[in-house]
Amino acid sequence: MSTENKEDTGSYVSPAINLPTLDQLKTISKDLGFQLTDEELLQHREHMKGAQKAYQRVSELVEPTLEVKYPRTPGHRPKNDKNDNPNNAWAWRTDIQGAKEGKLYGRTVAIKDSIAVAGVPMSNGGKIFQGYVPEFDATCVTRVLDAGGRITGKSQCEDMTFSANSFTSPFPVTNPADPTRSSGGSCSGSGALLANGQVDLAVGADTAGSIRVPASWCGIVGFKPTYGLVPCSGACFLDPTLDHIGPMARTVDDCALLLEVLVGYDGFDSTTLSDRPVQEYSRLVTKGVAGLKVGFLKEGFEGCESDVEQVVKTTADMLRNAGATVEDISLPMHKDAMPLFHALTEGIYIQSFYGGSMGKSFYPNSITDHYRKAIKTRPFDLPITRQANALWGEFTKRFYDGKFYGKAQNLCKALTDEYNRALEKVDVLIMPTCNYKAPKLPESSIGIDELLSEGISMVKNTVAANITGHPAISINVGYSEGLPVGALITGRHHEDAIVLRVAKSLESGLRSS
Repeated sequence: MSTENKEDTGSYVSPAINLPTLDQLKTISKDLGFQLTDEELLQHREHMKGAQKAYQRVSELVEPTLEVKYPRTPGHRPKNDKNDNPNNAWAWRTDIQGAKEGKLYGRTVAIKDSIAVAGVPMSNGGKIFQGYVPEFDATCVTRVLDAGGRITGKSQCEDMTFSANSFTSPFPVTNPADPTRSSGGSCSGSGALLANGQVDLAVGADTAGSIRVPASWCGIVGFKPTYGLVPCSGACFLDPTLDHIGPMARTVDDCALLLEVLVGYDGFDSTTLSDRPVQEYSRLVTKGVAGLKVGFLKEGFEGCESDVEQVVKTTADMLRNAGATVEDISLPMHKDAMPLFHALTEGIYIQSFYGGSMGKSFYPNSITDHYRKAIKTRPFDLPITRQANALWGEFTKRFYDGKFYGKAQNLCKALTDEYNRALEKVDVLIMPTCNYKAPKLPESSIGIDELLSEGISMVKNTVAANITGHPAISINVGYSEGLPVGALITGRHHEDAIVLRVAKSLESGLRSS
């Protein structure tokens, strides 16, 4: 028996981590280009015993985790038919009643499938997460239940949450306005459930537009808050520098109410550390827009379908009638958001396949362990969108060493500065959420290039706010050819209430017209 696996007392303890063999170190040394001799490697190995002991101690310590405060039953997977699961919008049905009183008491809530709900299986849209059942509730789930909400299920989302269309989940999520069309993604199920009236509220997650695209195409309200306003603890992540959690609802009032419940530091996610008090968004939303300055972003209308452009521009008169001043404004770097996002997806690949720092936050180790084991044993089960991300990410990692990811992260500040300068001139910016209406779901004969393009081309306006961290909401402002059209309203950091006020004003104007 090797003495290197014994405690100082001499009793055997199963090692949390085994020391590398000499052959393993020789391979690693060669791959790293160190050209170390066997004797040098043996000395390194001897030194590693200190690290092994430290890892042993880390393994023995009990880590803090997110809590589970309310009883629940496992629930069931619904049948994919018109009666049990209209629009294929549910991933899992359950019934978890929160506190017996609170701001959300009596409200039904859907949680996006990529957000952990203890005891409820997570499929995350596809095969990789099948069989995984979280043992903790995400912070946003606990807050919904603390506020009296009733969680009635997990809404379907795109496979690995990596598409803004709605065809990569096990069954395509269809649009309630036209079942032959996309509901948008990756919060595809949430958008459909709200539009067809099955839930009152939904909690979504947004890395490039995943809350706001379904809001636009399904004709509801979806809000991506200021970066860090809502903790992401307990949700599957893509890139922590881009990820946001936010509310979805049928009305701006309900969206503001759910936001009020979700905000604030949870003891884990350091991006939410702030001395700003939690605002009463549900009260502030009613203050109107008199005296506010609104800018219609020129670049946000470029390349839009003409009817989408026309519907969104009609909101200018509504805002003027409500007391706001309206002007056109140009922000040329807005068009660079998509190229920046493409480079930033290198980080999504590295985080997903190799792991990395999420900063001072809650690390959902059971989720990441399940995921990484799955992609090692059956990587062929990854959706085509994540396969494309992996192919490009590994290529740029091997031959460019993250150069463009680093430059893109630095350029995020440049884009943020440009947005800040524009928002010094006006209080909010308005543009179409998506540059085209909900498209037909793709046919089985579609090629890979077109399929991948249809998964991301609609986020050219939404992705900028993920990069800059500004609050942005999509609200339905009309219809064309029977399909909803959304307007995207973006505001200054931590002025989420003003964004909600403008959205409420438009909502009120549309209802009275």
